[in-house]
Amino acid sequence: MKYSDTFKVTTRGDREIVMTRVFDAPCSLVFDAFTKPELVRRWLLGPDGWSMPVCEIDLRVGGAYRYVWRHEKGHEMGMGGVFREIVPPERIVSTEIFDQAWYPGEAVGTIVLREHNGKTTATQTVAYQTAEAREAVLKSPMESGVAAGYNRLEELLATLPGAARSEAPHGSYPPTT
Repeated sequence: MKYSDTFKVTTRGDREIVMTRVFDAPCSLVFDAFTKPELVRRWLLGPDGWSMPVCEIDLRVGGAYRYVWRHEKGHEMGMGGVFREIVPPERIVSTEIFDQAWYPGEAVGTIVLREHNGKTTATQTVAYQTAEAREAVLKSPMESGVAAGYNRLEELLATLPGAARSEAPHGSYPPTT
């Protein structure tokens, strides 16, 4: 089941974009989906037609990550950054810069995961260096790309062991005996 009605994009101040989405999976699984290359490359793709031939994640403070997406028509887009803070399974802070900058400067992204009754709310905040950079991102197809990726993430989470947590009676899991 998809929770696309829970996807929201808002702004805060003049430099931040805040994206939230509720996933029907426990926090630990959502954290894994954001941090394990074998899972990231299955959902962080944006619109149809894209793949991720490069997905490298050195998950430690000071460690780097690198993503390269390839469109079926041959176009490539790459980005990377450095992890500033990691608190499993609830918080990730990292820098973000694209190979071919389509907005000026580097951004800082913060992902916060909160679980309630087996469902996890992911709040992703991206802080840009300038208001102009944020406006450029808001005018791009970023929102539809993130929504498509999050839909894929919801589908992926449903296939992972332990994902059906919210189906336990009265929010308890595993059932107690």
